[in-house]
Amino acid sequence: MVKRNTSQIALRVNNLHKSFRLPYENQNSIKGKLINFRRRGYETQKVLKGVSFEVNKGDFFGIVGRNGSGKSTLLKLLAGIYTPNKGSVEVNGKLTPFIELGVGFNPELSGRDNVFLNGALLGFTRSEMEEKYDDIVAFAELERFMDQKLKNYSSGMQVRLAFSIAIRADADILVLDEVLAVGDEAFQQKCFQYFNDLKRLKKTVILVTHDMASVQRFCNRAMMIEDGKIVMIGSPAHVAGKYTLSNIAENSHASAKNKSPKSKNIIIDNIIVKNGDRKTKVFSKGDDITVEVYYTVRQLETFSIGMSIRTQDDNLLAGIGSQGDIQLSKFEPGSYKSICTIPARFLMKGQYSLNFSFWSESRELLTYLDTTLGGGDVPIINVKDITMARSGLFNIDGTWKNPERLG
Repeated sequence: MVKRNTSQIALRVNNLHKSFRLPYENQNSIKGKLINFRRRGYETQKVLKGVSFEVNKGDFFGIVGRNGSGKSTLLKLLAGIYTPNKGSVEVNGKLTPFIELGVGFNPELSGRDNVFLNGALLGFTRSEMEEKYDDIVAFAELERFMDQKLKNYSSGMQVRLAFSIAIRADADILVLDEVLAVGDEAFQQKCFQYFNDLKRLKKTVILVTHDMASVQRFCNRAMMIEDGKIVMIGSPAHVAGKYTLSNIAENSHASAKNKSPKSKNIIIDNIIVKNGDRKTKVFSKGDDITVEVYYTVRQLETFSIGMSIRTQDDNLLAGIGSQGDIQLSKFEPGSYKSICTIPARFLMKGQYSLNFSFWSESRELLTYLDTTLGGGDVPIINVKDITMARSGLFNIDGTWKNPERLG
């Protein structure tokens, strides 16, 4: 149930539990019914398991967590869409959730008609919406399309219009979901400016996002949720760091599955990633990414080692070979270590996997690392604090001279 109070606490969540019943597939055959006659027709999925936290008036409160952690269920409980199995949500003031923008849109009506329809759902009169109309359309950058039917809009255009309408709502507490990260860079900058305005006005905001840069930029407090439980509440920097490291560990484990080396003559024993002498997988501008590769050669081989850098969607950014810098030739049986170092500033902000391979003199692939071999997972690194002013795949510095007039 949702309660209301008049303290300086904007939102109080106390021991919140939420479960769902997931029905099993219906058994229509006699054999199926006989086999499963003692089995219940559903299983219980526990989504939230005793969540408690407070949000003060004027807080810009971030909530982070991987998909399936319980964030969406928590938001719908805060908004009163779901009823908890146990616990309570206390709200001091009017709470407006921006969870699923555009729910009240009619695809057969024009963009103009949908503005007034959505405004009515938010409690505005027609005259109030007429005063806001030009600002709504300008913010959404849809002036040329307002007389077209909404079904002809792209999904991004629809969300931009819905967001432009929704931010006109006058609320004490705003719940903003990840859906706000829509549109091109210019529109996202408008969203960020709106966030800055909310901070300046000391509005109470709950921001749910996967973007740790936004958490650190706008929030004054943050919370991480995992498997229906709160892992951490604290400063945005600490929570963002915890979330990043959790993703690195999860991605490293996932990348280590389902693949195996091609050759048993060279075995990769371990990979250690460092910044200087310190082991880490999180890097900032100015750091050097130093990777130590430990491997065993079981019989005489001639090869070179290479490291590839890939994005999290498995796109190859670069391959860094050792030939040319270090001539690798014949290796007697034994244990070896190779080291590769690259400046972190060469990479844009994001997560990358480091994959390793060994090549013969004829460029035949001898073996590669894509699994756990004596503790050597595919390393997943995170590069942060890199200026995002540039576009493309790499963060490459160039030197420009002053313009020279030719005529």
